[in-house]
Amino acid sequence: MIGLPPPGARFMLLSALGFALMAACVKLAALRGIPLLEIMLARCAVSLAISYAVVRRKRISPWGDNRRLLLARGLIGAAALICVYYAITVLPLAEATLLQYTHPVFTALLGALLLRETLQRSTAVCLLLSIGGLLVMVGPALLQAGAPRLPPLGVAIALAGAFGSAIAYIIVRRLSGSEDASVIILYFPLVALPVSALLLGRDAVLPDATGLLLLLLVGVFTQVGQWGLTHAMRHEMAGKAAAYSYVQVVFAAALGWWVFGELPTAATWIGGALIIAGALLNLGRR
Repeated sequence: MIGLPPPGARFMLLSALGFALMAACVKLAALRGIPLLEIMLARCAVSLAISYAVVRRKRISPWGDNRRLLLARGLIGAAALICVYYAITVLPLAEATLLQYTHPVFTALLGALLLRETLQRSTAVCLLLSIGGLLVMVGPALLQAGAPRLPPLGVAIALAGAFGSAIAYIIVRRLSGSEDASVIILYFPLVALPVSALLLGRDAVLPDATGLLLLLLVGVFTQVGQWGLTHAMRHEMAGKAAAYSYVQVVFAAALGWWVFGELPTAATWIGGALIIAGALLNLGRR
């Protein structure tokens, strides 16, 4: 008899499902004419309320000690989220998710450059596999005659989002030695909410009941994803937990097909397999 997966794996699967559902809700909200920055603002409002409640429960200062670095984490995270949400709206869900998962490569390279971490051979292999996967995914239809090409601007912005995420992770590493994790988490919506409101300006629209529900679900599913990720890290080694997270690509592909009628091409599956193989190899050799 096949038993249940370990707790860490179950939490990571829940996290992956939460983030995949969040992405689907972002795309559905955009299709209903809700501006991207308004979706982001709603997401940040939910996250800010929950994160602040956690900080209050711990009875710690919400402002932290290294405020400049915390502010930088919030600003860079906000920019990365704008890129990620834009990619979700213009690319199929599976492709947008796969491109976001190039961030381990950027994180490893930035860690070597900024934190003087050792760049291992497995990381170099990961880089080569990821570049190969990207070429297969976004290049001309090499594997399937007549296969559609991904929009170059969407791909570039998706990669910019992955790069921004990597910078944010590096900053979190620097902050983790001196700041409480709840404060680090709080600073993202604390900064991203006013940034999104300022950029949105007068372009906000009054959504209908379905639109409001989708905006709420974006925030709720984001918190589900983050909650599952946090608990997975408590029950499992970071490398193993991160490996489980790649099932989000499967969830995204399934939701893309079921909700939006998106059927990934052979190029997507093969290119995605190379990207994921490189990331898993890098995780396994650390």
